[in-house]
Amino acid sequence: MEIYFDNSATTPVFPCVREVMMRTMEDDFGNPSSMHRKGMDAENYIRTAKTQIAKTLKVDEKEILFTSGGTESNNTAILGTVSANPRLGKHLITSAIEHPSVANTMHWLEGQGYRVTYLPVDHEGRISLEDLAAAIDDETVLVSIMMVNNEIGTREPIEEISRVIKEKNPNTIFHVDAVQAYGKYVIRPKKWGIDLMSVSGHKIHGPKGIGFLYIRDKVKINPIIFGGEQQKGLRSGTENVPGIAGLGAAAEEIYREHESRTAYLYGCKSRMTEGLLQLEGVTVNGPAVDDGAPHVVSASFAGVRSEVLLHALEDKGIYVSAGSACASNHPGLSSTLVAIGLDPKLLDCTLRFSFSIFTTEEEVDETLKALKELLPFLRKYTRK
Repeated sequence: MEIYFDNSATTPVFPCVREVMMRTMEDDFGNPSSMHRKGMDAENYIRTAKTQIAKTLKVDEKEILFTSGGTESNNTAILGTVSANPRLGKHLITSAIEHPSVANTMHWLEGQGYRVTYLPVDHEGRISLEDLAAAIDDETVLVSIMMVNNEIGTREPIEEISRVIKEKNPNTIFHVDAVQAYGKYVIRPKKWGIDLMSVSGHKIHGPKGIGFLYIRDKVKINPIIFGGEQQKGLRSGTENVPGIAGLGAAAEEIYREHESRTAYLYGCKSRMTEGLLQLEGVTVNGPAVDDGAPHVVSASFAGVRSEVLLHALEDKGIYVSAGSACASNHPGLSSTLVAIGLDPKLLDCTLRFSFSIFTTEEEVDETLKALKELLPFLRKYTRK
C-alpha cells in the first residue's frame, strides 16, 4: 500500500485531464496560430479552458493569461507590474513567508533600486493589518501576499488586506499567490479586490508546466517573455495546448462537489492532527485545524531529523515532505518556520503532510501507526 501525502508538492491528474490531453496530442495537435482547420481546432481548446477557469472565479475570460506555472505567474505579476507602472513608485510590500518565486524576485528588484518591505508574521503565519497599513505609502506600486502558505497552511485574510491597501493607496496593485488556495477555497477576485492572481495546474490534479495569471481588466502589466505576440502579446510562444486543455478540465473538476470535498479534507486533517498530538514529542505548527487550509498539516518531531524520518516513512511506502518541495530536493532551514518563531531545535525536525480528495482515513491511520512505531526507535539512535 502506497500512501502519498505530498499533494502540496504535486498531485496525480484527474482521469478527465489525461483524456483531454491525449486528444490534443494524438488528434487535435495543430498549432493554434495556424490559419487552417487543425489550428482552429487547437485554438478552441484554449477558448474552452478559459471559459472553464473564468467560471470558477466569476471573471471575464479575457482576464486569464496562461503561463508555465506558479513561478512564471508570480514573476510576470511582479516584474510586469513594476515595469508597466513606473510612475506609481518604486516601493513593494510582501510577507516574510512567501514562496521563493516571490521572495527571490523581490530580492532581485532590491538590487535594481527598488525598496521592499517584508512584513513579519505571528506564530500562526499571519501578517498584521496594522503593519501593512503602516508600510503603505505614496510610492507603493505593488503588494504581493500569498493566500495560503505552502508549508504550514496559513490562510491570510485577503479581503481585509485588499481593503487596507485600497484605503491607504487606491493606486497600489494587489497580487495574490493563490497556488495553494485555488481549488481549496471558492475565490472571487473581483469581489475581494484582487488585481492579479497566480495559479498552478499541477496542484489541482492538472498537468505540470501550466498555470495562469488572472489580470483584472484595466490593470497595466508588461510581458516578461517576447516573441510571436501570442496571447495578445502578453506571453509569447506557441501555447501549450495539451497543458491548457488539461488545466481547464482540472479547474472544472476540482470545483465539482466542492463543499463536500472540502469538508472531507478537513476531516482528514483533523484526524491527522489529533493523532499526531497523541504522540510523544510532537508539535503541530501553524493555525488551528479550521483556521487554516484543509489540506496541509505541519508537524515537528523532537529528537528526529526531518530527512531521517522522511526516508523511514518512505521505506514503509509513505511519501511526505520535509517542508516545501518547491525550491529543490536539498532545502535549507525553512524561512517560514523561522518567521513563525519555531523552536530552533525543531527547525530541522519538521515534516509536511498534505492531502487530496483521494486521501483516505485508512491512509491517515496507517501513517499515524507508522509514526508511533518509528519515533521511539529513531530517537533511541539520535538522542544524545
